[in-house]
Amino acid sequence: MIPPSFVDVIVIGAGRSGLQAAVGLQAAVGLDKTGLSYVVLEANDRVGSKTLSVTATLKSDRLTDLGTAWIINRNQKEMYVLAQEFGFERVVQRTEGLPLDQLNGTTHAIPYGQLGDFTDEQLAEILAVMTKLQESVDRSNIEHHHLSPDAVKLDSMTALEFTSKRFSEGIAEVLVTIALFLIDYIKSGTGLANISSDRKDGGQYLRNKMFAIKVAAKLDKKNIKLNCPVVKIIQDKKGCTVKTKNGRKYHSKKVILSVPTSLYLKIDFEPHLPPAKKELAHSTELGYYSKSILVFDEPWWRNAHLSGELTSMDGPVSFTRDTCVPEDNQYSITCFHIGQTGRKWSQLTVIKNVPEPIDIIEKDWLKDPWFLGGPSPVMKPGLLAGAGKSIRDPFKNIHFVRTETSIVWKGYMEGAIRSGIRGAREVIEALD
Repeated sequence: MIPPSFVDVIVIGAGRSGLQAAVGLQAAVGLDKTGLSYVVLEANDRVGSKTLSVTATLKSDRLTDLGTAWIINRNQKEMYVLAQEFGFERVVQRTEGLPLDQLNGTTHAIPYGQLGDFTDEQLAEILAVMTKLQESVDRSNIEHHHLSPDAVKLDSMTALEFTSKRFSEGIAEVLVTIALFLIDYIKSGTGLANISSDRKDGGQYLRNKMFAIKVAAKLDKKNIKLNCPVVKIIQDKKGCTVKTKNGRKYHSKKVILSVPTSLYLKIDFEPHLPPAKKELAHSTELGYYSKSILVFDEPWWRNAHLSGELTSMDGPVSFTRDTCVPEDNQYSITCFHIGQTGRKWSQLTVIKNVPEPIDIIEKDWLKDPWFLGGPSPVMKPGLLAGAGKSIRDPFKNIHFVRTETSIVWKGYMEGAIRSGIRGAREVIEALD
């Protein structure tokens, strides 16, 4: 029988939120002036969750990212502070050259920031949709989304229904996902313009590497337990008992749970989660999400006056970005495969490219049992204005963090860091 371990706080999940929460706990000044004792339990064989840096080619040690990688220097202050602290290499996202837009089998080169090859009438409709959407974003309540104007009505429809009621079917289909959830997501990203931009103040302005590994290095190595999937959390008068798949038991006063809401179902809670938390677990899902990186000897698209950016409604590649680091002689295009068109990618066995890449690196997050898809769970209609209100609420001694629980920058590393800071603060205050 493996003896149990006793700590002040158990952190479940060694992604960005969980690691940041652990950093906060370690820095807290307890009664013994040494911080709170903690252990981080991670199901995977590595830290970082959906941040994953790998070598760009088999012949070099140059790194590229198969997970989340972009930050902003002005609007994402927590990530930028960490980037400066760790001396992260920050690469400005390239927007020079012409992006490509693909729709209905036809590809056009268009100036950066311009919408696709639409008629004047279609452009007018699209701009009207974006204006209407931004108006709803401006009126929304970022912290208490259920109090936003028309919250219940908006939460009852998808974004497709939201646009279909106002605009032609073709345009509506191009702009789809749940109306209130989409509005809240955009609001948390400081607006439609910022969340979609690769330029200064935009969500994809700077790239960085090795974030999670650097944060984990701030922690005591013996407190991070890899390959330890949690299967049960018991709460009683004595505190919390956490059981792992490998038979280990950990006891604590508090638990910080840093896993996607849709993965709560993998854990047996005793007592059971309250109804609202259960509904979150059953009614959120992680969309299809995978990345492939094409590595070349030279940036041939730059020589052709292209930006390396492609947006496609046809798939299986949904969009691409130039992810070169010229100083390292690394030349790559990162391809994102999302949604239904992205699922086609998993079914392909042959890739034809001219010129041939010297390496192809792929990561299908849907096939990883501890991630099962995209960066952040999506809520079904009717959830955000109802059970969604409880997403940040503690349940007895369990505190919930992760990027989808953040008030701002949901789905981004910034949101993950902020939620980890909040989780640590809640626990520290409760144990004070």
